[in-house]
Amino acid sequence: MKIGKYNLYAVETGRFGLDGGAMFGIIPKPLWSKLNPADDLNRVSLNARNLLLVSDSRKILIDTGIGNYWDDKFTKIYRLDQSRFTSFSSLNSLGIMPDQITDVLLTHLHFDHTGGSTILKDDKWIPAFPNAKYYVQKKHFEWAINPTERDRGSFIQNRFMPLYHEGLLNFIDGDALFDDEISFITVHGHTSFQQLIKVQDASSAVLYCGDLFPFTSHIPLPYVMGYDLQPVVTVQEKKKILPRAVEENWKLFFEHDPEVILATVTETGSGFTVKDIYTELI
Repeated sequence: MKIGKYNLYAVETGRFGLDGGAMFGIIPKPLWSKLNPADDLNRVSLNARNLLLVSDSRKILIDTGIGNYWDDKFTKIYRLDQSRFTSFSSLNSLGIMPDQITDVLLTHLHFDHTGGSTILKDDKWIPAFPNAKYYVQKKHFEWAINPTERDRGSFIQNRFMPLYHEGLLNFIDGDALFDDEISFITVHGHTSFQQLIKVQDASSAVLYCGDLFPFTSHIPLPYVMGYDLQPVVTVQEKKKILPRAVEENWKLFFEHDPEVILATVTETGSGFTVKDIYTELI
């Protein structure tokens, strides 16, 4: 798939599990489990899928997945499975080495989105992509280093603070353009100043949805995660973005959907739903 000067590639980094009730908030299990079946501990499967943009001069990675170097307790709780894919193995299959990544765009600093931003070497956490500049919203970073008791567990500081200490972390201030094809759209329902990344040219657009739409099954307005700090705000943000996605025929890129990479959406008499689904980038 190509948009403007960029070739787009999905980067699979592994799978993990989270509580289905937390993933779907007020939605009853008999409804959400139709598309997202739970295991015996009520966990549904999530992908940790990132997006690589390659041009003649840049290799840009959007989010870095859940990463490695987790202990046995973490691996068991979150049913972490990297037996088929890791960030490095997927990049390697595309002929990309870590030191070739020029930029890393982080939607937010939760461990499943920035866990692969650092690696552990000689008992020291260092940037995983040493020649890259990393980008995140300034106000989100300020939140991440001083979170509330409710969301403190989502921020694992050794997965992003080494970037700051090495001078690699660059701050974005609100909605902004990265270049002619890439722009940032800030949303606040899931966490303060999450940034969605839109890649667009004159004929097509892809929106990297982060945690606004983790799965295709989160397209309907009431389907909001219990993890969201401001679920009513999430609904408002969905009501703002989905009509544009329909009108302009955006393809939505899903970071966590276990099977679907891209989808378009349509509006029905009762709300929004998935229109076309894609299991590969086309």
